Amino acid sequence: MEIIPAIDIIDGKCVRLEQGNYDKVTLYHNEPLEVAKRFQDAGLKRLHLVDLDGAKAGAVKNWKVLESIAGKTSLIIDFGGGIKNQKDVEIVFNSGAALTTVGSIAVKDEEEFTKWLIKFGADKFLLGADVKNEKIAVSGWQETTEVWIYDFIQKYLDHGVKQIFCTDISKDGKMEGPAVDLYKNITSKFPDVFFVASGGVTSLSDLEKLKEIGCKGAIVGKAIYENKISLQDLHLFSIQ
Repeated sequence: MEIIPAIDIIDGKCVRLEQGNYDKVTLYHNEPLEVAKRFQDAGLKRLHLVDLDGAKAGAVKNWKVLESIAGKTSLIIDFGGGIKNQKDVEIVFNSGAALTTVGSIAVKDEEEFTKWLIKFGADKFLLGADVKNEKIAVSGWQETTEVWIYDFIQKYLDHGVKQIFCTDISKDGKMEGPAVDLYKNITSKFPDVFFVASGGVTSLSDLEKLKEIGCKGAIVGKAIYENKISLQDLHLFSIQ
């Protein structure tokens, strides 16, 4: 299972939100590049980079951070937050991302997102599904829809999407463990998808559980910054 460390950006700095709440921000580091270099030095290969300013504004804001990390590390970066039009997608790829992370637009405008899949290639997108009670949430978790997670995944698998990650809002940033039951349901229904769990990972035992139920990857954020899991342990786990 692939370990994907996360860096969330507000005002060019490395932060974390609790349950997507912009009023509950914790600052971890002023220099995201330095954090990314630590991940690389620890032997990790990927990076989940989230533009929280962009997610809130509905337009990519922190592409300079992406450009810096992509230019000065060899990490395979997926970048998301506020991507609402083709110009945003082009900015993300031109700034060095290997994958564009998309969530809200795939819910709100299937026609537009499908055009991107055709133009850039479905394998160039990491589809994000933020979930509350098995329903999709959008716009930086500020809006819950009536779209059922399983229907959402199936629709975009049919469009050729290869990688999907899911965040259970009730778990993210609370250090209470991941939504194992939800992820088990997803991996059992869609065993061939490259499914990435996100939110709530606090320990190596959490990662073991996710691996056992068929997750192909896991995004780890707060547990790293709160020193619950060491980077060395994450690297060793990823190469098992």
